[in-house]
Amino acid sequence: MVVYAAQGDPRKSMALLWRTEQADAERPGPKPALSVDLIVDAAIAIADAEGMAGLSMRAVGDRLGRTAMALYTYVPSKSELLDLMYDKALAELPASHDGADWRADVTRWAYDLWDFYLRHPWVLQVSQARPVLGPHEYVVLESLVRILRRTGLPPVVLRRLVSALYSCVREPARTAAESRSAEKVTGQTDDEWWYARSALLQEVSPDFAERFPTLTWMESEQAFRMEDETVPYLEQEAREAFEISLTVLLDGIEVAMKAE
Repeated sequence: MVVYAAQGDPRKSMALLWRTEQADAERPGPKPALSVDLIVDAAIAIADAEGMAGLSMRAVGDRLGRTAMALYTYVPSKSELLDLMYDKALAELPASHDGADWRADVTRWAYDLWDFYLRHPWVLQVSQARPVLGPHEYVVLESLVRILRRTGLPPVVLRRLVSALYSCVREPARTAAESRSAEKVTGQTDDEWWYARSALLQEVSPDFAERFPTLTWMESEQAFRMEDETVPYLEQEAREAFEISLTVLLDGIEVAMKAE
């Protein structure tokens, strides 16, 4: 399920994201029973627990003990709410990584983002094709670019590295998050699913080793063996893919630095 952010009214959405309108607490008269932040926090809690499928203005209203209509005074629609949720969740990430070693700082940035995605897997459903353009989204980006600038590589190269690093974290995190939810959604554990199907490979493809010799070689070398049997296979594989991809990418950056 892909969700596209930034689909609401641009002016209203950007004003809410950047808080250019007068804050609720500063408005004259009685303090309102609700606020934008209360609504956004409730929506994030619902998405964390139930995913995007459970998110609606009505569900948020129910959680706050209000009707959905009461929310529209603060947030014009679900589209603007999604933008606010996405950007506010990103506020959990550190604003800076200013250690002595750029490589260590990029690594910390990446692991912080990995943990963030697994705390809020619904964020991975928000397409990157339409960025929210909120302040906290820019804080996370600024933090990474500030680190990479210390490599001395040209800005045009840094731009590509930013995309590569986000993808390095985001795609394996998506697989890990999907692995965690698979049993709940399908009603089958990882072991039940794998054993039911892998056991049939020999039956449906008795010549499997001849047809796929390289995969068979990898299996004989225990390349698919996971160290921790308590963690779902695909989640563990995704974590290892993230870690080795990050290492190789950082190695490549060091090579590029020496070539400058």
